[in-house]
Amino acid sequence: MEIRNIAIIAHVDHGKTTLVDALLKQTHTFRDNQREMSQELIMDSNDLEREKGITILAKNTSVFYKDTKINIIDTPGHADFGGEVERTINMAAGAILLVDAAEGPLPQTKFVLKQALAAHLKIILIINKIDKKDARPQEVLTEVENLFLELADDDSALNFVTLYAVGRDGKVFTTLPEAYTSDMPGDTSPLLDILLTEIPNSSVDMDKPLQLLISSIASDSYVGKLCIGRVHQGIIRKNQQVALVSDDKVVGSYRIQKLYTTAGLGRVEVDEVPSGDIATIAGISELTIGMTITDPASPIGLPSISVSEPTIKISISPNTSPFAGHEGTYGTSRQLKERLLKEKETNIGLRIEEDTQSSGFIVYGRGELHLAVLIEEMRREGYEFEVSKPQVVLKTIDGKVNEPYEEVTIEVDNPYVGVVSEELGKRKGAMLDMRAERGEKTALVYKIASKNLLGVRNALLTSSRGTAIMNSYFLGYEPRGADMKQIRNGALVAVKAGTALSYGLANAQERGALFVGVGTELYEGMVIGVASKQHDVEVNATKAKQLTNNRSSGEGVSVSVTTPTILSLEQSLDFIDDDELLEVTPQSLRIRKRILSLTQRRVADRNKKN
Repeated sequence: MEIRNIAIIAHVDHGKTTLVDALLKQTHTFRDNQREMSQELIMDSNDLEREKGITILAKNTSVFYKDTKINIIDTPGHADFGGEVERTINMAAGAILLVDAAEGPLPQTKFVLKQALAAHLKIILIINKIDKKDARPQEVLTEVENLFLELADDDSALNFVTLYAVGRDGKVFTTLPEAYTSDMPGDTSPLLDILLTEIPNSSVDMDKPLQLLISSIASDSYVGKLCIGRVHQGIIRKNQQVALVSDDKVVGSYRIQKLYTTAGLGRVEVDEVPSGDIATIAGISELTIGMTITDPASPIGLPSISVSEPTIKISISPNTSPFAGHEGTYGTSRQLKERLLKEKETNIGLRIEEDTQSSGFIVYGRGELHLAVLIEEMRREGYEFEVSKPQVVLKTIDGKVNEPYEEVTIEVDNPYVGVVSEELGKRKGAMLDMRAERGEKTALVYKIASKNLLGVRNALLTSSRGTAIMNSYFLGYEPRGADMKQIRNGALVAVKAGTALSYGLANAQERGALFVGVGTELYEGMVIGVASKQHDVEVNATKAKQLTNNRSSGEGVSVSVTTPTILSLEQSLDFIDDDELLEVTPQSLRIRKRILSLTQRRVADRNKKN
């Protein structure tokens, strides 16, 4: 049996997972009465993926077409999850590049295509969503061709096949229809036929000594730790004795206890997996991603997986607020360490170090979203902890301090171009391009230091009334540039513990915008809003109106408290300052000062000035 291994890559929300759904359904991977036949976004099985509408974890599935097994690797489209792309793309021999027919190639399209070309994958371009009213497939094809010219090191990469699709309807065409309608006949068979002719057969070198590069790790409640990877050469068999190799050194010898291969979305236990297929193995506990499973008689390792370095770091420490232990199940330093080390096993874009200044840990990631997803997963599992303000990772190169820079593209309605330009100007951004887009929109492209991008997403959404769409692309490290001036106003800080009352909040809202409502439990040093001034403002939100026998005009009229702004996790990370922490529990997100006592904060400020 021949095998085709294909990765599917795209910018966020260009229809990648929807197209995979169509392939699964039309190749009769499921029975007609199975639940998946009526589902959408079948591959996005993680709760956070379904909520955010993005792919976070790379996943494998397979379909059978004309006596050929096609392994499909669905990869994330966001650069923050680039580690997922880098660790799995080595399993593929080709890639389907999906591009929206209206939006065209965007920053993450550039990122994923660069990864695929670096791995020398055969590219098949699909211009998707040709049914959109503002679709411009011919222009988009030209833009993609220009992107190939920019990124390709080998002229052979420029010879790619182009298809057109409406993934939502499960239809793919070899030529662009003159006028697409939903009742037009079609299916995904043109794509499947192209995969058979254009992507090389991976089932080769079966008579050579076994080599399998571990690209992913999973766990099973029955068999324990699982490792996943493509059989590079040879055949791997159940009960076979194998050697585990890392950096050309034999780590140990193990027996393959159980062996699985993919069939649709599930795993099927088998006795052997041939060269070219993707195997899931149980029975090796001491493995990590990037190691090679080999024949003991020929313990030669494959090149390890190269992963881009993290650019953002935060500290994660045990919760020290007065509410510590009230809402979480796990919160000790030992429990946090065990959870973070477990995450590190599978999340290779992550780096973890113990913080020498506290009982916490420094966690390095690929971006704010990368770290925010980890934080959200931990709180849903019952962990509580406190998080510091995200900071960029600096590198010393040739004796000079360098910092990460990004290319950021912001698409916004024309009336808000001025406020976006002003915001990026404050942040020392250099404009690279400005072009008119469809539907009275403008795209602005800037080069900007990553440190100056922290918090920009929320600022742009506020100033553009939610119309700004921002995407970024990591450019690399350059000599450290100028720091921007403080942009955020001060905080409204609670000076007394207790329950927030309407009278106290009404007085507090005169000095800024609130983050908490009536009935919220507060503690001293908790941030309850943003001030209208540059400096922090201490307020007593627990204050009640004094009751007396004297009546005045307006007596008895209820106090009006505005609806508070409830910050999301990402918004909270963007908001906090250097002297603040974010308290994270399964039930709550609270921003607080590092030093809770007002008296101690004033002493610290005085000592800092001296």
